Amino acid sequence: MNIVVIPARGGSKRIPLKNIKPFYGKPMIAWSIEAAKACGLFDHIIVSTDDANIARIAVQHGAEVPFERPAELSDDFTGTGAVVKHALEWCIANIGPVDFVCTLYATAPFIKPQDIISGFELLKGGDCQMTFTVTSFPFPIQRAVKIASNGSVSMFQPENFSTRSQDLESAYHDAGQLYWATTKAVLQDLSAFSEVSKAQILPRYKVQDIDTQEDWVRAELMYKAWHS
Repeated sequence: MNIVVIPARGGSKRIPLKNIKPFYGKPMIAWSIEAAKACGLFDHIIVSTDDANIARIAVQHGAEVPFERPAELSDDFTGTGAVVKHALEWCIANIGPVDFVCTLYATAPFIKPQDIISGFELLKGGDCQMTFTVTSFPFPIQRAVKIASNGSVSMFQPENFSTRSQDLESAYHDAGQLYWATTKAVLQDLSAFSEVSKAQILPRYKVQDIDTQEDWVRAELMYKAWHS
């Protein structure tokens, strides 16, 4: 059995109720639920939430909310890993054995069913316990600068001041969208940022983390550009 867990806490501070805020005609979380349904890989699409409105909307769009997320997993400091592990343990205890677990963020409107399928194929075909989506930084991180409290500027890696950009190694960051794992990896709290994982590379135009109002506006502009 394969499951997908969509964490959707109700206490978002910077964008209130961002998980169900309308995004181009539907609640934000609906985009993730619909992609999970369309990929055809999941026996259960589970939303983990502490919020009754999120639960109601998630069910309306085809997800299951079989439990209320415990308060101790609903604060500002609990990581996604603990939330997914709780959902997995609940499924094992109440539904049956689980082979693979996918984590899909509720604010991932650009994720496509094929991206979910590709991540699963990478996990099954590779010598790894986890896969997750990444994208490249748009500028070499080796040329990054920092600004001191007095406004002065210095490089993080001044040894690379004269190195051509094309000669610097590419760097990637977590796309904040999609994670696949074996049941063992989740139950053992294995880290995605380790040798047990492989990266699924997405182009930058398909990635927008949504944590601030500025992120939201940029996501709207990206969606409009895609569909214009």
